[in-house]
Amino acid sequence: MTAQRKAGLSLHDALFLGFCGVCILIAKMAFHWKLHIPGHSMFFIMFFLLLAKGCVPNRFAATFTGGLSGMMALLMGMGSGGPIHLLKYLIPGLVLDGFGNLFPSCTWRYVPCLAAAATASFSKFFGNAAVDWLVGMELAILLQHALLQSLSAVAFGMLGSLLVPPVMHRLKAHGIIP
Repeated sequence: MTAQRKAGLSLHDALFLGFCGVCILIAKMAFHWKLHIPGHSMFFIMFFLLLAKGCVPNRFAATFTGGLSGMMALLMGMGSGGPIHLLKYLIPGLVLDGFGNLFPSCTWRYVPCLAAAATASFSKFFGNAAVDWLVGMELAILLQHALLQSLSAVAFGMLGSLLVPPVMHRLKAHGIIP
């Protein structure tokens, strides 16, 4: 079995994933600006999810981090939508893990990192559409609203992903990751 395909997590890796999950929430609380720009929190979510995916050699590292931060956000009462709010963290993690399993070096280079972040950030469309559907919004308005919020999230997610390759190279240069 290769290191990328191992099933269990070491204590070191689990602590790092927990650290990334907590940092997502701390950044979301610390930078809780009323910008009236949808998707601006995706900047920090993508940065820490991609960092978790790049640093921990487990195929579900980003999913675990997203699920952990989603559960913490749910328990702390952050956001609206109830349990569907968990999906706003979990689905991008699943997408990043799928992308990272297809392209293992996606966190080390800019173009694959941007593509992974854009794909994962666009997954916010489904969570927004589900919340709007549960509220009873008309289909045409629902699709426009979810698409607008998703495109804004893609822009912020791509900006956050630009920070990941330099951080990964610095971590490797200092011997923190192999």
